[in-house]
Amino acid sequence: MRPLVLTLGEPAGVGPEIIAASWRALSTEAAPFAVIGDADLMRRQGVPVAEIMTPADAAYRFASALPVIHRPLPRPVEVGRPDPANAPSVADGIEEAVSFALSGEASGVVTAPIAKAPMYASGFRFPGHTEFIAELTADAPYPGTRGPVMMLTAQNLRACLVTIHVALDQVPELVTAERVARTARVVHESLKRDFAIARPRLAMAALNPHAGEGGALGLQEIDILIPVARQLRAEGIDITDPRSADTLFHDEARATYDAAICMYHDQALIPVKTLDFWGGVNVSLGLPVIRTSPDHGTGFDIAGKGIARPDSMIAAIRLASEMAKARGAR
Repeated sequence: MRPLVLTLGEPAGVGPEIIAASWRALSTEAAPFAVIGDADLMRRQGVPVAEIMTPADAAYRFASALPVIHRPLPRPVEVGRPDPANAPSVADGIEEAVSFALSGEASGVVTAPIAKAPMYASGFRFPGHTEFIAELTADAPYPGTRGPVMMLTAQNLRACLVTIHVALDQVPELVTAERVARTARVVHESLKRDFAIARPRLAMAALNPHAGEGGALGLQEIDILIPVARQLRAEGIDITDPRSADTLFHDEARATYDAAICMYHDQALIPVKTLDFWGGVNVSLGLPVIRTSPDHGTGFDIAGKGIARPDSMIAAIRLASEMAKARGAR
């Protein structure tokens, strides 16, 4: 299989060290990856580094050294202190990784965490990775309903978001029939294409407590969510009517569906992080390229101390590899 490409993320954060730790853990496995970033910075993580020119070269070097497509940073890195002067290189690395994936040279992209403040200070105009990658791939063909939709996954839970980083008082007006239906279609198609699930089962989380209690606790379930679920079932999508979120995530409930359609951020993130705080993965669905990421931030407070756990990065790499195999098998 073609190698994955990893982006370095914020160089002053934990990205470099969790990438190095992930290579140590995965160097004997079959799926190689290459890193786009500063080779000297990666050498300082205490791993052997092999400078390469293209992702294809990673396959020959991966077992003995971390393959790095060397892109030197303009300013020296001070661990824990991001420098806006390095932010354009962070964005360039993401763009190059996506280009490799679009050209077929890489099977997918795994992104280490970025820091928003130095990115914005350098002129970056996107809320985050997901929106940036969506624009970079906007002109590429895609056989299905286009995202992006954010999925958080841990163990046997896949939680997909209708709204993401918005204030809670804005959520009701953003939970529209069109937005919910598009999210469900993207998830349904992705489970088939990227997860090899032939007949996906979706569970819809209600917006209000007790699924609105027949309208006593809110009308969104009656006015929006139930009609949308009915429409989606008519299209052949297996999805439940809105279910009370407080009964949707325990062991027995999770066994009844392949993904949950969640209405807002914490409705999805709390169960994911409770189930597996260290191993959660962020996945962008409905894009021409595969993209995963560890479900945590830059960790400036622990960067360089040797205590950052690579669990989520390792899980993100493994999941991207599995998705690439599923997509390639179609």
